[in-house]
Amino acid sequence: MLSFQRYTLGALQTNAYVVTGDDRKRAIVIDPGTPDAALIRKLEGLQVEAIVLTHAHFDHIGGVDELRKRFGAPVYLHAAEKDWLVDPAKNGSLRWTDVTAPVTTEPAEFALADGQELAWLGETFRVLHTPGHSPGSVSLLCGDLLFAGDALFRRSVGRTDLPGGNPAALEKAIREKLYVLPDETLVLPGHGPETTIGEEKQANPYVRP
Repeated sequence: MLSFQRYTLGALQTNAYVVTGDDRKRAIVIDPGTPDAALIRKLEGLQVEAIVLTHAHFDHIGGVDELRKRFGAPVYLHAAEKDWLVDPAKNGSLRWTDVTAPVTTEPAEFALADGQELAWLGETFRVLHTPGHSPGSVSLLCGDLLFAGDALFRRSVGRTDLPGGNPAALEKAIREKLYVLPDETLVLPGHGPETTIGEEKQANPYVRP
């Protein structure tokens, strides 16, 4: 059974997740937004199988460089944003100079694609392409856990006014990829508190089933 720990990082309060498996010897990291001492301490002594990015906005990728160098873990990112890690203009860090220096790191080692299944921590993670907030946004589903990135929040959705945003695509992705999941699915978003698919179908004012 998976367990996870959430770290809320940086000026934009981005949720990073350390996910561990049954043996508590392996981990994956989802959206390390900034270098963080507590997160690194959690990973010490563990085999980090992957650094997984739900998308490549600067507030989700700022800790990638340090983690990749320290733990030797490969980075996974949707192919639509393959050049965002190396380009501060595309990842938004040039736009937010009041909160961050330009963010760059090497390209991802592996590309994510819709429907792809990945074996990490002795479990199967399924990639759901959920664009709209950004072209390559993905959500990761493992059992009843959904790491939703900036697609779906508690009573809200990801903003679509940034370059590459598309409100119609986001609404379609939420309705057709996320709202079809079981109501008890726990939604672990890129910002803010957790929720469930059932709660959002009932109460999210932005996207109705």
